[in-house]
Amino acid sequence: MSVRLDELDRKILVQLQQDGGRSLDEIAKAVGSSKTPVWNRIRKMREGGVIRQQTYILDADALGFEACFFVLIRTSEHDATWQKTFLKALRDRPEVQEAHRLAGDIDYILKVRVENARAYDVFYQALISEVKVHNVTALLSMEEIKSTTMLPL
Repeated sequence: MSVRLDELDRKILVQLQQDGGRSLDEIAKAVGSSKTPVWNRIRKMREGGVIRQQTYILDADALGFEACFFVLIRTSEHDATWQKTFLKALRDRPEVQEAHRLAGDIDYILKVRVENARAYDVFYQALISEVKVHNVTALLSMEEIKSTTMLPL
């Protein structure tokens, strides 16, 4: 990391993680500083790559995306061409909220958010028609117990 963070930077980041839509005045008050230094620190952290983007977290259930699947993928293909095709297929699908390459028996795990099981099947059929996979296991989340984007600063 090219940016050194002090205690005030960490306090600012905690405030931004809790609610990125808060005003500079609110953040400055919460961290015990004034508006200009807070703005300068946020700008510095953006330029340094600590803050990647500002976004809003939407409620999936409220928007009709009631099914969350964790998809375990095993592949017998590991060459660069296959991987490039597979990664493009994942990036092109908005249903894929997260994708991780793993060590161990499973090669990839995906977090896929869709309206229902039928929508998952449409996603699945499209994925396997585009890229060859050895084995796919889909696990339906029955209840989301904890979900956060906040880092433990």
